[in-house]
Amino acid sequence: MILTADYHTHTPYSHGKNTVLENALAAKDKGLKEVAITDHGFNHLLFGLKRKRLPDLRAEIEEAKKLTGINVLMGMESNLISLDGKTDMKESELPAFDIYLCGIHEVLRYSSISDAYNIMFVNYVAYKRGKRPSDKIVKNTTRAYVNAVKNNPIDILTHINYKCCCDLKEVAKVCADYGTYIEINTKKRHVSGEELNMMAATGVRFIIDSDAHSADRVGDTAIAEQLLAEADIPLEQIDNIDGRLPSFRLAEYKKLHG
Repeated sequence: MILTADYHTHTPYSHGKNTVLENALAAKDKGLKEVAITDHGFNHLLFGLKRKRLPDLRAEIEEAKKLTGINVLMGMESNLISLDGKTDMKESELPAFDIYLCGIHEVLRYSSISDAYNIMFVNYVAYKRGKRPSDKIVKNTTRAYVNAVKNNPIDILTHINYKCCCDLKEVAKVCADYGTYIEINTKKRHVSGEELNMMAATGVRFIIDSDAHSADRVGDTAIAEQLLAEADIPLEQIDNIDGRLPSFRLAEYKKLHG
């Protein structure tokens, strides 16, 4: 298994250590064809990307393309901020980006106090206690993921089930239906081999991402290799390995909406 592209990396535009160019150079050194710069979404209270800095980020990405010769995508790891599937990426902002990731994070500005409580607080309390959340909590988290995929042209769901538990099968089904990838994250272990098999059975497709916060981790696949050794999903269901490049929803959305 050889990684073709890494679609989840961070820079100082949120809380990564290395520049856009340094991440791109690391990707080139690893033999990757593409790399995405996907800093944390606008509503992250500590590390969120600033809207006023988008032109600067785009300029650095275009310069990195020229200097490295690889395709560098401008993206964002947006935040899921409501049970009805709202994220902190506005529809009017979609044209500024090349790729659209989405995940659940701590320390966010949610749509409401109720959303903050039902998405993060109750999940985080269960996580800290080392217990699985109640069926009601899982149902609400599942609802948030499903609505997000249905209502937004999200390309990749990041580190699904990390600190926030959902019905993986139901989320995988909607991702398969709408063409959203599920990430196999190599920074944190967020699913088991058995859970990966369960999701794969729905027909959903996967992306392996480093979630690199430093350039030395760009293109890392170690955790994914361990996980895949415990599972039996076909490698053909992973679209950024062995020379393959994925087709993304946001690109199709932008074609249709000019």
